[in-house]
Amino acid sequence: MPKKNKEKAKAAEQEPETKETEAEPKDNNEEKAESKTDKKDEKITSLEEELKSQKDKYIRLAAEYDNYRKRTANEKLSLYDDATAKAVTELLPVADSVRMALENLKDADPEIIKGVELISNQLEKSFEKLKIESYGRIGDSFDPNIHNAISKIDNDELDKNTVSQVFQTGYKIGDKIVRHAMVQVANCD
Repeated sequence: MPKKNKEKAKAAEQEPETKETEAEPKDNNEEKAESKTDKKDEKITSLEEELKSQKDKYIRLAAEYDNYRKRTANEKLSLYDDATAKAVTELLPVADSVRMALENLKDADPEIIKGVELISNQLEKSFEKLKIESYGRIGDSFDPNIHNAISKIDNDELDKNTVSQVFQTGYKIGDKIVRHAMVQVANCD
């Protein structure tokens, strides 16, 4: 029996040693697992920051492109308006001559008047196609931004700062003035 007790004692001694040695690897495994999760968390955090940075760059690039697209579209329209204004400036004396001819042809042959009216209508249609508007009519309110005042008069029949006579019709494309209207202003200070 003593052999059995000795074997049991040895076995008992060996068991705690194995338990202790097993416990140590568990601690190492836990530390390794924690360090792995820490490394993974750090990597996830860094990847999330990089993703956020890339999204921010993308949003800024998209906004920059949108601004570029709008700016170039406005520049194209501006170039078109400038080119149209330059070409129309050369045609305005013809339009003025046709208008004066119609005003002065009261006693002329009806066929001549009809021909000049046709020319005038063609000019008006051409200006409409080019989006050119005429302005400066008698009774309009005087605006120094679009009218050029040549003279002033006092007239009780008209309101204050009212166009009383038009010497030269004004033209514009949208908000761009091609030619200022030359007018006489009534009752201005």
